[in-house]
Parts: sequence; structure tokens; C-alpha cells
Amino acid sequence: MSDYPVIHWNEAGEEQSAHWLSANGSPPPKRIILADDTIKADDAYRLACEGTALLWRSDFHNAKNLLQAIARRIDAKAQARKNKATTITEAFHQNRQTQAQRANILSMVLIPLNADHTIPLRRAPDVQQACTEVYGEEKNPFVMSLRELQGIIGAHEWRKKGVEIPALGARIHPHYGVFSPIRGEYLELVAQAPLPDALKQHNTAFDIGTGTGVLAAILAKRGIQHIIATDMHTSALNCARENITRLGFNKQIEMVQADLYPTGKAALIVCNPPWVPAKPSSALDAAIFDPESRMLRGFLSGLAAHLAAQGEGWLILSDLAEHLGLRSRETLLSLIDTAGLQVLGKIDTKPHHPRTADREDPLHAARAAETTSLWRLADK
Repeated sequence: MSDYPVIHWNEAGEEQSAHWLSANGSPPPKRIILADDTIKADDAYRLACEGTALLWRSDFHNAKNLLQAIARRIDAKAQARKNKATTITEAFHQNRQTQAQRANILSMVLIPLNADHTIPLRRAPDVQQACTEVYGEEKNPFVMSLRELQGIIGAHEWRKKGVEIPALGARIHPHYGVFSPIRGEYLELVAQAPLPDALKQHNTAFDIGTGTGVLAAILAKRGIQHIIATDMHTSALNCARENITRLGFNKQIEMVQADLYPTGKAALIVCNPPWVPAKPSSALDAAIFDPESRMLRGFLSGLAAHLAAQGEGWLILSDLAEHLGLRSRETLLSLIDTAGLQVLGKIDTKPHHPRTADREDPLHAARAAETTSLWRLADK
């Protein structure tokens, strides 16, 4: 626990302290006051906007109600001052800024937890297993954001329930902080694309940035005998390992902690990097936003050196960034060419998630035009 920040507040005339935990990487609040059922929503909203955190000391459900009341005020104010962006790129940046500000304000309602992950508040839920999955065993009481706690509870339910993957005929169980494969269109691309002939001589594949392990599992189900799944994050590897064990693919899939590539070569190398070249606002955003396309560039620049003779690299990528004006098609093709690669073909599909039909979404035009592609790449 000594590695965690310590926060301080005054209670009954005495200074109190506790460790601050945030799996999102959120910094500890600088000013904290106590709050209970007597606080008015308008006052709580004002204090949160000013950067004052509210450490809750009353009924847990009333804390949830207060958070919802603050959220309504944030959204109403955002709607009142809503500006019409002149370009879709401006709309993207405005939306990101609005969402970041909203998250920051909502993070100002705090909940105390005991060292055993119980909550010392009336009508508090049992969050011991959910918090242990994220934080492990603790030795001291701590404080965290109620909003983050709600995210942990939701992630725990997803972990128990799992996400149905038609390409596997089974469920994948994502862990907190590991990208959940809820958009199935890109999974179907990997399940249906023709496998390279090179696998007949060199039956090895790499899954770069495996996350939940879903792509490695699909390749195993397609009959590839040796798959090395890499990820730089221990949490992702633990998640993938659990899923692969549950699916019975342990003999085919090997887990390796690496930033992109393992050693050696493969006849097939797949990668589904974050699709949007922008700075993540939290640790959880890293699976979606990739500053300066770092992972995309790293995958492309190292691909030729790791492909076996006549092998293929499969890049799974949405063109949403192109429709947002954040990366051009010409830039992508230039990265491929500079890496000494050629495009053998491309398989496209349209996303079918609900947001593509949400005309109230400020980014609707880009989402409606989005195409997800599997680029088949090879050494020149």
C-alpha cells in the first residue's frame, strides 16, 4: 500500500488520512470535505466543479442518487452552451473535452472502503469480489471515486456473464480495464478471411496486443496449431490466459509479455490496434485511443521482419479516424509502403452497433460512414 497516494481531510476537528486507489490512474483530489444526506445537489455540483471532492458519510444509495443529480446538471449545462462545430474534427475534439470534464466532475463523489473491500455505509452493496479482482488484497482502508466503483461493479458483471462471440460459439469474459470485444464485425473478418498458404509449411501465428485473447482463440478454432499471443499489460495477459483456459486452447496458444512482437517469425500475424490516433484521457481509454498511432506504426514497421516466407499480416482497422479528419487514407498507405509492405487485399464490413443510428451523437456523420477492414499485408 505504500506505493499509493495518501489523501487528507478534516473530520470532527482532527486530520484524517487514507490511501487513494484508482485503477483508472486518476490523480487524488487536492481538497476533500465530508458530505452526507443533508447536502443539496446544487451545492454538491458547485463544489465538484470547483475541484472539491465529497467524501460520503451516509446512505450508499443516496450517494448514487446525488451522483445522478450532478450528472443531470452537467448534461443540462453542456446542452445549453452547445456549440455547433464547423468541422467533424472540431466536433470530435469538443466532444472529447466535454466528456473529460464530465468525468472529472463526477469523480468528485468519494466512497470509503475497508481493507477487506467492504463499504462502511448503510445499504452498501457487496463489492468485495469485484474490488479484489481489480486491486487484489489490501492491508489498509482506502478511498475511491464512486463513479470508478460503479465501473468496477459493472465490469465484474460483464466478467461473470461474458460476451457471446458467434465466431467461437462461446463467450469471452473481459476483465476490468481490458477492452471488451462487443463489436463483433471485426471478429467475423478474422473468422472468415482465407488463411495464407504459408501456414501449411509454418503453422505458427502471432496475435499482437491480444487483450482478452479473442483473436488468438478464433485462430485456434480455425486450426492453427501454434499461436503466440502478446500483450504488454499483465492484466490483459491474465484475462487472455483465463479465457484461453476456459475455451480449452492451452496447447495451441502461448502467452508472452511483450511490447508488440515476440521473437521469431510466423506465417500469419494479426493485430487490432486502437483505431483513433488521440491521447487517452484515462487508462481505460488506451484500448481505443492511440497517441500518434504508436501501436499501428509499430506493428507495420516490424511486420516484414517477423513474417515467414509467403506469410501475411492482418491489420484490423476501422476508418473512423479518416472520417474524423485525424488520419488520412494516404497516410495509412504511406506507412504501409514505408514499412516495405504491399497490400494483397482488403475485406470490408460495416459496423452495426447502436451509435451508428444515433443522430443526436455529435459524431454521427463519421460513425454512419465508418467501415471496418481487414488489410492483408505481405513483404514486398
